[in-house]
Amino acid sequence: MAKAPDEDLFADTTMTFGEHLDELRISLGKSVLGLMIGFIVGLFIANRVVTWIQTPLTTALEQYYVDKAKEDLTEEFDKQGEELPSAVAEFIDKNRFVYEKLYVEVDEVERLGKLVDEKEPQPAAEAAKPATGKIAVFNDGLKPSPTALVLTRIWRPIDTVVQALSAQEAFMIWLKAAFVSGLIIASPYIFWQIWNFVAAGLYPHEKRYVHIYLPFSLLLFWAGAATAFFFVFQYVLNFLFAFNRGMNIDPDPRISEWLSFVLFLPLGFGIAYQLPLVMLFLHRIGIFSIKAYLEKWRIAILIIFVASMLLTPADPVSMLMMAMPMTALYFLGIALCKWMPRNKSPFSEAYEP
Repeated sequence: MAKAPDEDLFADTTMTFGEHLDELRISLGKSVLGLMIGFIVGLFIANRVVTWIQTPLTTALEQYYVDKAKEDLTEEFDKQGEELPSAVAEFIDKNRFVYEKLYVEVDEVERLGKLVDEKEPQPAAEAAKPATGKIAVFNDGLKPSPTALVLTRIWRPIDTVVQALSAQEAFMIWLKAAFVSGLIIASPYIFWQIWNFVAAGLYPHEKRYVHIYLPFSLLLFWAGAATAFFFVFQYVLNFLFAFNRGMNIDPDPRISEWLSFVLFLPLGFGIAYQLPLVMLFLHRIGIFSIKAYLEKWRIAILIIFVASMLLTPADPVSMLMMAMPMTALYFLGIALCKWMPRNKSPFSEAYEP
């Protein structure tokens, strides 16, 4: 005897239009309340969030100035027919120092030379003076000038600064950071309220699909966003700053533009990483078969690269770093279609009471 279909298949699914509106109003009200609470919490951590999201940018800026200092020094030594000493390059890499060219008085050069010359005794009067900081001086090529000025290199630690060009910009960034932080903090509660509203109109077997696929979807989204933030940003910024070095234009980034970039790229990666679930959905509703996925894989990869070009900035590095994982996710989607085949309809067999 055929097994009876679930008698609760249509239970609790009949609601009037007014009841649906009531349920929507309650869910939206709770979601807004959760967002407000999250926003208040975000106000207390906004400063740390802004500092944290600046990390890829400040790291890339620091690397830009290190590379520029080494390139400029290499060019100077090449003009003199010499090779940049490896000790100087190691000093720049290890200590993250850059240099400036300044004209100083001959007497000052001699005094500074005595400070770094350990073999020469220092006068007691000079030693008694309070120290003003550590100064690293390379004396190669320093020669007195007839005008009593000497062109020298003064070394200093790299100071990376992100600019705010208006009085209210920093305040607006603080509010945006608080809002985004609050949205992330409150998102589980907001998703739960949305689910409570949507679940009222779903059949039990449809709810089961959501229970299976929603966590998988969230996992893929956060994996994509994390890939963008922890891996892609650094390569993208280094690539873009290479053009600054080539054109001798120092970057002067604004925090507001960087915040928009930080939000846009991880969002694009998170959406792109939903590819396996989209493929599984299209397979479940019968639009594509596993055979079609396998036969059209070249066209699919072309579409992936075009989508990556649209979802990332105009540079090949970020496009490749999105397209390559998506290509792997395409074949993961085929594997999911094979391992999770379509279920038979519960009405495929007659019900015998």
